[in-house]
Amino acid sequence: MNAARKKAAEQMENTDLVIEVLDARLPEASCNPMVEELRLFRQRPCLKILNKVDLADPDATAAWSAYYDAQEGVTAYPMTTKKPADVARIPALCLSLAPHRGVPTKPLRIMIMGIPNVGKSTLMNALLKKKVAKVGDEPAVTKIQQKLYLGKNIILVDTPGMLWPKIALASDGLMLAASHAVGSNALIEDEVAVFLAEVLLARYPHLLSARYGFATEGLDGIGVIEAVAARRGYRQKGGDLDFEKAAHTFLQDYRTGTLGRISLETPATRATELALHASAMAEKAAKAAAMAAEKAANAARGKRGA
Repeated sequence: MNAARKKAAEQMENTDLVIEVLDARLPEASCNPMVEELRLFRQRPCLKILNKVDLADPDATAAWSAYYDAQEGVTAYPMTTKKPADVARIPALCLSLAPHRGVPTKPLRIMIMGIPNVGKSTLMNALLKKKVAKVGDEPAVTKIQQKLYLGKNIILVDTPGMLWPKIALASDGLMLAASHAVGSNALIEDEVAVFLAEVLLARYPHLLSARYGFATEGLDGIGVIEAVAARRGYRQKGGDLDFEKAAHTFLQDYRTGTLGRISLETPATRATELALHASAMAEKAAKAAAMAAEKAANAARGKRGA
């Protein structure tokens, strides 16, 4: 990740426009702050592609589009690579964001960035109408930076998916894990499934009932996974519910869209999470300052006593 960041920083100097591919179900959680840092340092415009929009809640996507469009130098574009017409609009959108480029003497230079498994490689292949980037269901399939030509006047640079060193919000990490941006060897599926179940209980309980056929009243996240196991007949040899298998099935149903069109965050829920995080950090800092002051006072009393 560190090597990929260095390469991206070097390339950004010779880039006119950044395409950042986000997961439409969790746009801010899937937005790498390092991409924003590199882009803003060079003052490059950004086309934020809300990919996999066919899996996301349409109302939440509309709210996110308005949120990003209100930012300076940013244009949001909800789309899915499954629709060729959506992909076909991208070159014109890019040229409109960098009108001084896109001619033979000054080709438009675009860097495509994003975290693992948001669909960057699929987008590259769809744009160029041929397989130029390796695609896989596991995160971090793209390993190296590559430069490709989209017609005569547009140059694309595909970069490896980059996660940032420390994810500040625990909910972001869980959303990323639920959406398969984090490799399965780096997460505990049971915990991620319980988190996802709690989000759906709060925002989409009707989708749980429609998919699995049980009432959600009185259930918590663990109860949802147990109910899935019971409805699917997932049991271990001793007759106990197979919680692990049910958790895996539940996550797969979300990832493939079988559960329905779901967004794990909205601008409003994001603002709430950030406010709670800021409050927690302030409280932590206040406690640390109080402890430091007490330690200094004790040290001063000790010196006077000596």
